[in-house]
Parts: sequence; structure tokens; C-alpha cells
Amino acid sequence: MKNPIRSVTVYCSSSTKLDPVYYAAGAALGRAIALEKWDLVYGGNHVGLMATLADAARAAGGRVIGITPQLFIDQGVGDSRCDELVVTQNMRDRKATLERRGDAFVALPGGLGTFEEIFDIVVHRQLGYHNKPIVLLNIDGYYDCLIQMINNGVEKRFIRIEPERLFLTAPTVEAAIAFLRSPNPSGQSSAENPVTSSATE
Repeated sequence: MKNPIRSVTVYCSSSTKLDPVYYAAGAALGRAIALEKWDLVYGGNHVGLMATLADAARAAGGRVIGITPQLFIDQGVGDSRCDELVVTQNMRDRKATLERRGDAFVALPGGLGTFEEIFDIVVHRQLGYHNKPIVLLNIDGYYDCLIQMINNGVEKRFIRIEPERLFLTAPTVEAAIAFLRSPNPSGQSSAENPVTSSATE
């Protein structure tokens, strides 16, 4: 079966004050996406981890598509070096476009905006609006507490579907890319996607 992925939407931080391990992961992910000949779709701002990701993809010969609201263009942080820069009216339109333009989703460690994007895309998969693969890139155990919270919701019956059927938790960029490279990454299952154990690998 031919891999269906042509573009990968990446959610990540705009912070410029992170530990080096996160910038290293962002650069590695950008390079890896470009080397797979997948388009990088991301938040379209040239600042922080977002800039590291996009610059690494460009340096490796990849095509970069930025999606950002007019608000950030007005603030002067839009990435003018994108092969395609889509300017949306607002954040809600931006999220919808990021979802539509990606064949798969990867979340690097990020802040409140990234959390919002993660839950939005995961809930859309849960409800059947899409069946695209989702990966939480759990660099330095960043998402351990989030995964614990989700599993607690399952245990207490607030969440009705096992998280491993919705997303993969990958401890490294290499693991994330290997998963997305597989013939059918959308067909996630508990056997292939041990969300609770992979967070601590």
C-alpha cells in the first residue's frame, strides 16, 4: 500500500526561551519531513521553535507552507520565506486551514496554543471528521503529564475511547517519522501504538 502522506502539519511553540533539546528536535523534524519529500505545513510565523522548524525544512530542500492570521502579519512575525503563506482572518480559520492542508499531524512540545490545537485535532478524529494520523512528539517527557491526565479520564469514564486509538506518542523524531512512513499510519491500534508505554521509552 502506498503511503498516503504528502504534507505534514506541525504544531509547536513560538517561544525563544526554551531548552536547547527542543530546538534540536524541531530542527530534526523539519529536516526529516523535507527528506521524506513531504510538504511542511505550520503556523507561519518566523519566531522561536516555529522558525527553527521551518528553516531546517528549507535548508534540507523542503517545501514550507505557512498558515497565520492577519494579527501576526500585523505584528511583523509572519514568515515571508514560505513557499506559500496563507493569511487567515483569525485563529479559528487558521486552525481549520492547518487541519485541511495536512495529511498527518505532529505536535512538538508547545504552550497553551499547541494544547488547544492538539485537543481540537484529536477530538475531530474521535468524532470521525478525519482519520489522519496524529503524533505527540514527547521530547524529554514533555507530554507525560498530559498523557497521564488523559488516561485518568479514561479510567474515570469521562473519556470513552482509548487514547492509543486516537494518537501515537513518540519519544523521538525518528520514531515519529518511522510511524508516518508506514503503509497505513491512519490505522492506529493499541498493538501498534502503545501510548502509555511509549511515553517512557
